[in-house]
Amino acid sequence: MHLVRFRAGGRVGVGVRRGHAVTVLDGVSSVAEALRLPVAELRARCDQSATPVDDPTLLPPVDGRMEVWAAGVTYTISRDERMAESERAPDIYRLVYDAPRPELFFKAAAWRVVGDGEPIAIREDSEIDVPEPELAVVVNAAGEIVGYLVCNDVSSRSIEGDNPLYLPQAKIYLGSCAVSSGIRPAWEVPDPYALRISLEIERDGERVWHGTASTGQLHRRLDELVGYLCRGQVFPDGVVLSTGTSLVPPLPFTLRPGDVVDIDISEVGRLRTPVVEGVAAMRWLVDR
Repeated sequence: MHLVRFRAGGRVGVGVRRGHAVTVLDGVSSVAEALRLPVAELRARCDQSATPVDDPTLLPPVDGRMEVWAAGVTYTISRDERMAESERAPDIYRLVYDAPRPELFFKAAAWRVVGDGEPIAIREDSEIDVPEPELAVVVNAAGEIVGYLVCNDVSSRSIEGDNPLYLPQAKIYLGSCAVSSGIRPAWEVPDPYALRISLEIERDGERVWHGTASTGQLHRRLDELVGYLCRGQVFPDGVVLSTGTSLVPPLPFTLRPGDVVDIDISEVGRLRTPVVEGVAAMRWLVDR
């Protein structure tokens, strides 16, 4: 089962997808409204959802005042690759990996998030750009973990590598955030630390990079990351927190326009996105 946002018959709504069938989630008109509910109440409404939706088009399950945030350097591979790309200040990544406080940063407002099948972008002023496949937790207004998404935290390695203070430019730009089309409820995932993550990058119809990892390699607890995020923030419409990457194509690999990025996280979902370059190629997102 997944909690989804859909367009059908000229309206946008929220529903529950079981297999290929979508039913209406009664009493809410947005994902933001659903995330104002306690987990127990949301679960009860999902169980009661029965009215079918004809021919729905699935949309990214973020809306309203929802935001996407992300955590960095939460896996050993992320620490090591960040150190490798940052010749001027490699030690900051080792220090934050070992520190009590995690690295957390804003990633995207709801309207900037793309969904499954929609393009992600690489920057025109960057030499090395990579996908970062990540398990994302969906958190309600009360700070409870409601469910999980697949997230692609697209990043410029060359910009962040020039100077760690350039991280916002490396991470936050039009087309840099994609999520899967449905929120997998937390109550249906018995162990979020035993999920297989797979990344495949296709170019000209051939696989040019592939890797697998496990959320069992995560250096921090999910509730720990959420706790730090909510210490100084209020999210009245809920928030998505992407929890860091465990798969990084080695230098000097970079994405190119026309590539296709395919991410799969067991028990959560799949996210497949083509790659474009620059702001002009993402203007459709501004006007959506």
